[in-house]
Amino acid sequence: MTRTVDVREVSGNFDDYLLVDVRMGGEFANVHVDGAVNMPLDGLGGSVSELKDQAAGKKIALMCLGGKRASMAYEKLTGQGIDICFVVEGSIKAWQEADLAVIKGAGTISLERQVRIAAGTLVLTGVLLGVFVHPGFLALSGFVGAGLIFAGVTDTCGMAMLFARMPWNRSD
Repeated sequence: MTRTVDVREVSGNFDDYLLVDVRMGGEFANVHVDGAVNMPLDGLGGSVSELKDQAAGKKIALMCLGGKRASMAYEKLTGQGIDICFVVEGSIKAWQEADLAVIKGAGTISLERQVRIAAGTLVLTGVLLGVFVHPGFLALSGFVGAGLIFAGVTDTCGMAMLFARMPWNRSD
């Protein structure tokens, strides 16, 4: 069972919590909590010793956009023996809804929105090409639809994993 912590407890307590944002660098640059450390989920496994050093007697509060990736990071870290982790309930969305201060920059749009835009564009393109060029192009729309169903059933999204590796989503 994932241990969670409320945004208000973390917000007034940076002496006891190291706030780790596991979103991609571009998302972090777009909006983040002042004092949060950015350690993207896909590279978190290699940062365990660094994370332990940074925490130095503190609890680790994990956040992302809404909580999904933070929960995945929690599982990854607790699986490696770090038992001082908590997931911030609602993550950055809850932080903003509670009117707590954030830093806004010129980052990229969220990974979730990038996927929706790309999937919608591919489906529309497949339908238009299928109607006006050749019916075979309808397979593109079917392929994207099947991918979305797979993502919903398995709770993993190949398109999101692909976009996470794109240069505009990285800060390094």
